[in-house]
Amino acid sequence: MYEMIDRYVVSLIERSTPESTVWNIERVRQGKPSDWNYIDGCMLTALISMSEITGDGQFFDFAERVVDHFVQDDGTIRTYHPEKRSLDDINEGRVLFPLYAKTGKQKYEKAARYLHGQLLGQPRTGEGSFWHKLIYPDQVWLDGIYMAQPFEALYRKHFGDGDYSDIMRQIRVVRDRMKDPATGLYYHGYDASRKAFWADKTTGCSRSFWLRALGWFSVAMADLLEIMPEDAQRRELAGIFSQLMESLLRFSDPDTGMYWQVVDQIGREGNYLESSGSSMIAYAMLKGARLGVLPKEYAVQGHKTFDGIVRNRLSQADGQLSLSGICLVAGLGPEKDHRRDGSYEYYISEPVVSNDAKGAAPFLLCYTEIKRLPESP
Repeated sequence: MYEMIDRYVVSLIERSTPESTVWNIERVRQGKPSDWNYIDGCMLTALISMSEITGDGQFFDFAERVVDHFVQDDGTIRTYHPEKRSLDDINEGRVLFPLYAKTGKQKYEKAARYLHGQLLGQPRTGEGSFWHKLIYPDQVWLDGIYMAQPFEALYRKHFGDGDYSDIMRQIRVVRDRMKDPATGLYYHGYDASRKAFWADKTTGCSRSFWLRALGWFSVAMADLLEIMPEDAQRRELAGIFSQLMESLLRFSDPDTGMYWQVVDQIGREGNYLESSGSSMIAYAMLKGARLGVLPKEYAVQGHKTFDGIVRNRLSQADGQLSLSGICLVAGLGPEKDHRRDGSYEYYISEPVVSNDAKGAAPFLLCYTEIKRLPESP
């Protein structure tokens, strides 16, 4: 069945160009050309990983063509708006490091420094955490840890001072403010000011455990564990990561290994087994086991989840492969959008689509971890 996956990823890039990627469903629905965004960034990260593990250069070449379309010789980036102070817009910068390492093009280093400049000026909460975006003042989202911190770690490793203390400081805030002691799960968002309409006035947290938010956080920590050197900070991060993986394991569907859109509301009317977050958790477990942070049993669980996604969400119709069950998008606010209130009803109301990169990319990243297993296909 894994041969289907190889055909699936090839079909995606064959139908995409730097100006229009078929996996960015939001842009496709809007009828807009591609821009510099985290959705394409997720897929390019997956394609580079596919190239590394398979030796097939077409994946790397496509990623380079997309980035070259946006990154100018002076390191500035077409369609990127630093004044928005959006952590989402940092994510695509992750691919600059492997591109620079392989090609030596100076514009990739310049672009990485350009993006890092945003983080140097990114507004912070009183506790030192990045605001998620300028339009979300004093708000920390689990998504934002993934969008910014692996890039920051790669920057500090390759072009900086190797100091990961600020990254760990921000993850500690997430642990201390957003972790639910009863379940071990993390709430989607936290408003340090307690002013957002969706925020609990005492804790500042949102109301629900959204799967993909937990997925972003899990993937971020797994990736950081690969980047950071073995020291006290990495051991602390490994402990936070391991505790979350243990907590998530209790909410896995016993038949498929997948996870629910609202994680703790198992079987509740309207809830469903969601593909993107399930892929993210499986990837984190597989990678954590490979890095020696998690027991090998977690690789078995991650493999089960991946196979459950393949069996239940990867299909073929009219000669075209499709990955279904992907929540298109979800968020909290802003103030003018009270529909996005962090409730159970809200999360299950968002559109469910096929082939969006927020699901396809982690699915492919998970596949690369499967291929790294000793008994890989």
